[in-house]
Amino acid sequence: MAVSPLAPIKTDDPSNEEDIKPDRPWIVLVWNDPINLMSYVTMVFQKLFGYSLEKATALMLDVHQKGRAVVSSGPREKAEFDVSRLHAHGLWATMQHDV
Repeated sequence: MAVSPLAPIKTDDPSNEEDIKPDRPWIVLVWNDPINLMSYVTMVFQKLFGYSLEKATALMLDVHQKGRAVVSSGPREKAEFDVSRLHAHGLWATMQHDV
């Protein structure tokens, strides 16, 4: 059997760096709700994200007083995973592109 040589494949490379746009990070927001206790929200933040008691409490107070808090950020897949874990713990969470 004869083996045919492989032909080189031509690919298009971006002609300049402006053609490449970095992906903006995603943020995960937790929203205030009338159901969950503040101590529970603090515990969830510590459990899911490994935050210290002080940081988890500060984020919980932002949720309670300002109506929302950014609890994590990163690539889309990580944000989707974090939102799903927060939902599994009964918290109202959404994600959006960082501004």
